[in-house]
Amino acid sequence: MMPQPKPAMPICGDCDGFPVVHITTGTTGQRHTLTATCPTCHGTGHRTTRRAALQAGR
Repeated sequence: MMPQPKPAMPICGDCDGFPVVHITTGTTGQRHTLTATCPTCHGTGHRTTRRAALQAGR
């Protein structure tokens, strides 16, 4: 029997799979970098389906 491939997780619709962004502030001199994560997928890039969340016990 051949192993079955695991289905791909759906991509988060809010961040389109880019869950973490780095924003630079300032125009001259020393620049500071801020990190922002997607609040919907919590930085994973994938959305959890309701069925998967119920199986995981969430």
